[in-house]
Amino acid sequence: MIRVEFHCHTIESKDSLTTLEDLLEVCHRKNIDRIVITDHNTIAGALLARQLAPERVIIGEEIMTQNGEILAAFVQEEIPPDLSPMEVITRLREQNAFISISHPFDKLRDGHWKLESLLDIIPHVDAIETFNSRNMWPSGNKQAKEFAKKHSLPGTVGSDAHTAYEIGKATMLLQEFKDANSLKSVLMNARYETKHSRFWIHLTSRYAVWKKDWMKRNNG
Repeated sequence: MIRVEFHCHTIESKDSLTTLEDLLEVCHRKNIDRIVITDHNTIAGALLARQLAPERVIIGEEIMTQNGEILAAFVQEEIPPDLSPMEVITRLREQNAFISISHPFDKLRDGHWKLESLLDIIPHVDAIETFNSRNMWPSGNKQAKEFAKKHSLPGTVGSDAHTAYEIGKATMLLQEFKDANSLKSVLMNARYETKHSRFWIHLTSRYAVWKKDWMKRNNG
């Protein structure tokens, strides 16, 4: 079995200051065998990280659609934000990516989904994120888990780490896999190890946004 962190961010996301080197060092220290780097609307950080650790890094992306966020793994070509959900799914399918749905019922985030929009795309996705360490209210994770069970979809879990401290808060133990198809096969027998992050962790994301804006203004 290998330990997988399926949802995390790096300095390439607007609300994270985690360097690639720090992320990979934490993975080594916490015995995380695979990490899906899912920066917001970009694969730039994941591509660079894979050069540093090709056996450990899987290229992913968290994509903001017109209706909510989609979480993808084994991405080959970057998907821009603000497309329709079905356009994003079509583009991901064309590159044989794995498709999950980020924190679908966390209503405190811009990326959550309205039920009717989620039901429209359910036949076209591979999984639902059933536990996200950054969900402010446990009911969001509980609802996602119940929804996945109702629709016979496997669950992914992830720390949604925006800081190095958070990496590994929620991981999956899986049999070895090498692509989206083999991931789907082993996910049904996944074992989960999950912990909630403290509510104050969201302040680190706001600080990251502020610091990047400040640096941009002061560096011209």
